[in-house]
Amino acid sequence: MLSKENIKKKLEKQGHRFSGEHCAVKICRWTRKSLIDDGECYKSKFYGIDSWRCCQMSPWLECQNKCLHCWRPIEFNFKVKGKTNKPQQIIKDCIEQQRKLLSGFKGNSKINMEKFKQAQEPMQFAISLTGEPTLYPKIGELIKELRKQGKTSFLVTNGLCPEVLRKLNKEKNLPTQLYLSLNAPNKKLYEKFTRSSLKDAWKKFNETLELFPNLSTRKVIRMTLVKDLNMEDEMIKDYVGLIKKAMPDFIEIKGFMSVGFARQRLGYDRMPSHKEVKDYAEKVVKELRSGYKILDEHEFSRVVLVGKDKRMMGIKKEEV
Repeated sequence: MLSKENIKKKLEKQGHRFSGEHCAVKICRWTRKSLIDDGECYKSKFYGIDSWRCCQMSPWLECQNKCLHCWRPIEFNFKVKGKTNKPQQIIKDCIEQQRKLLSGFKGNSKINMEKFKQAQEPMQFAISLTGEPTLYPKIGELIKELRKQGKTSFLVTNGLCPEVLRKLNKEKNLPTQLYLSLNAPNKKLYEKFTRSSLKDAWKKFNETLELFPNLSTRKVIRMTLVKDLNMEDEMIKDYVGLIKKAMPDFIEIKGFMSVGFARQRLGYDRMPSHKEVKDYAEKVVKELRSGYKILDEHEFSRVVLVGKDKRMMGIKKEEV
């Protein structure tokens, strides 16, 4: 097994930068592309987020799962030990590291200098880089501090810490938008897909699904479809049963992309086309009913947005 220092060195070569022992930041490809006016992230298209002012980070590098489709370096089996960083320090470090990573763009003749200047102060934190953010003991304080600074936060969770989400809701510290990953329709496939270290992972996940309707924030179910694994037609009814437990504001149905470390696990043949993703989304909507419909799509990212009302898509100022 690789040492923590060797793991960090490998991740740094891939563009990660660290804050203390348990936090990392990396510039998203869409942040780079938006700085030279070469397209927009689907989150920008769907929800109005400025890609060039987005900071992709994680406050906790560990995760209970080793999902097959994950592009992140889960094989490194990162274990967090030592001092826990304070939220204010994490935010400060992430911004400083992002500025350093962006500094090389200044010499690019295609750079939009107005965007580059704005990018020095990111206003959106995508808490989704690697690991499971709800394992960070001060996740509520982190989100509260981001809100205090006028920044939006999108947090992606695997749903295995329902007690944390319950606490965040009670303390009014939920993120601007909360994502729950739903990648398997039943327990058998869930265990094969997530390879979780928790024996009661499926039970915990369903507890989060049942908790979802009561959480006071924007809520999204994210489904990542992998060919010949989790996107068979006979699975749709079970998917819909799980979605109805959660009753999210939106559902993002996205095609698996063979990038990063997922290449070794699944290769390229398991990537569905955008048409295949949209066809599956239409079948989910037909079975789901309950007012859900396809609201938008982003062909480059192979993602379809399902929801009830287009007017609810954009983030409003009071939701920060």
